[in-house]
Amino acid sequence: MSFLKAIENRYTTKVYDSAKKIEESKIQELKEVLRLSPSSINSQPWEFVFVQDVATKETLSKVSQHNHEKVMNCDTVVVFRSIDNLTAFSKELKERLPEYAYEFYRVAAEHQSEDAMKEWMTKQVYIALGMFLSACAALGVDATPMEGIESEAYDKIVGNTDFKTVLAVAIGQRDAEDFNQPSKKPKIRKALNQVVRTL
Repeated sequence: MSFLKAIENRYTTKVYDSAKKIEESKIQELKEVLRLSPSSINSQPWEFVFVQDVATKETLSKVSQHNHEKVMNCDTVVVFRSIDNLTAFSKELKERLPEYAYEFYRVAAEHQSEDAMKEWMTKQVYIALGMFLSACAALGVDATPMEGIESEAYDKIVGNTDFKTVLAVAIGQRDAEDFNQPSKKPKIRKALNQVVRTL
């Protein structure tokens, strides 16, 4: 299947078949996609937590607002998190990045507020999200990106206070009767000339 066809077929899954599991090889491939995702100055200001444990998913489902059923019935919940401890992050960057890249970061941090720097980190996480959703489509894995979660509660559940939860993605296999799949509810998108211009 071509990449474009895979993207045409992907959609935000509303109902998962809890009996269907994702092959472990695909889970490992998705982890590698996240590891290889691009970020500004190769900062990689993130961590991704794959939650497959049923009890932990149940706990997360209670703080997932209208996404409760998706979290419970999907195969895996992937929690996307951005760095929150800028002091530790700066030290790690100094050890890992080339000097010119670290200097770029240091100067930016010197001239920006802590909130502005954290917002920049969060934007990097969304780059990884795009890579991840595209990879899911290419692998035939259904996915639901979810901002409708209680991020601080997620933080307490998954641990590691150096990071904060930005969003989560439920992944698995759609229920055959899912009302939102393209065969039942065709996609509605603007015409190409309404969203893309060539100069």
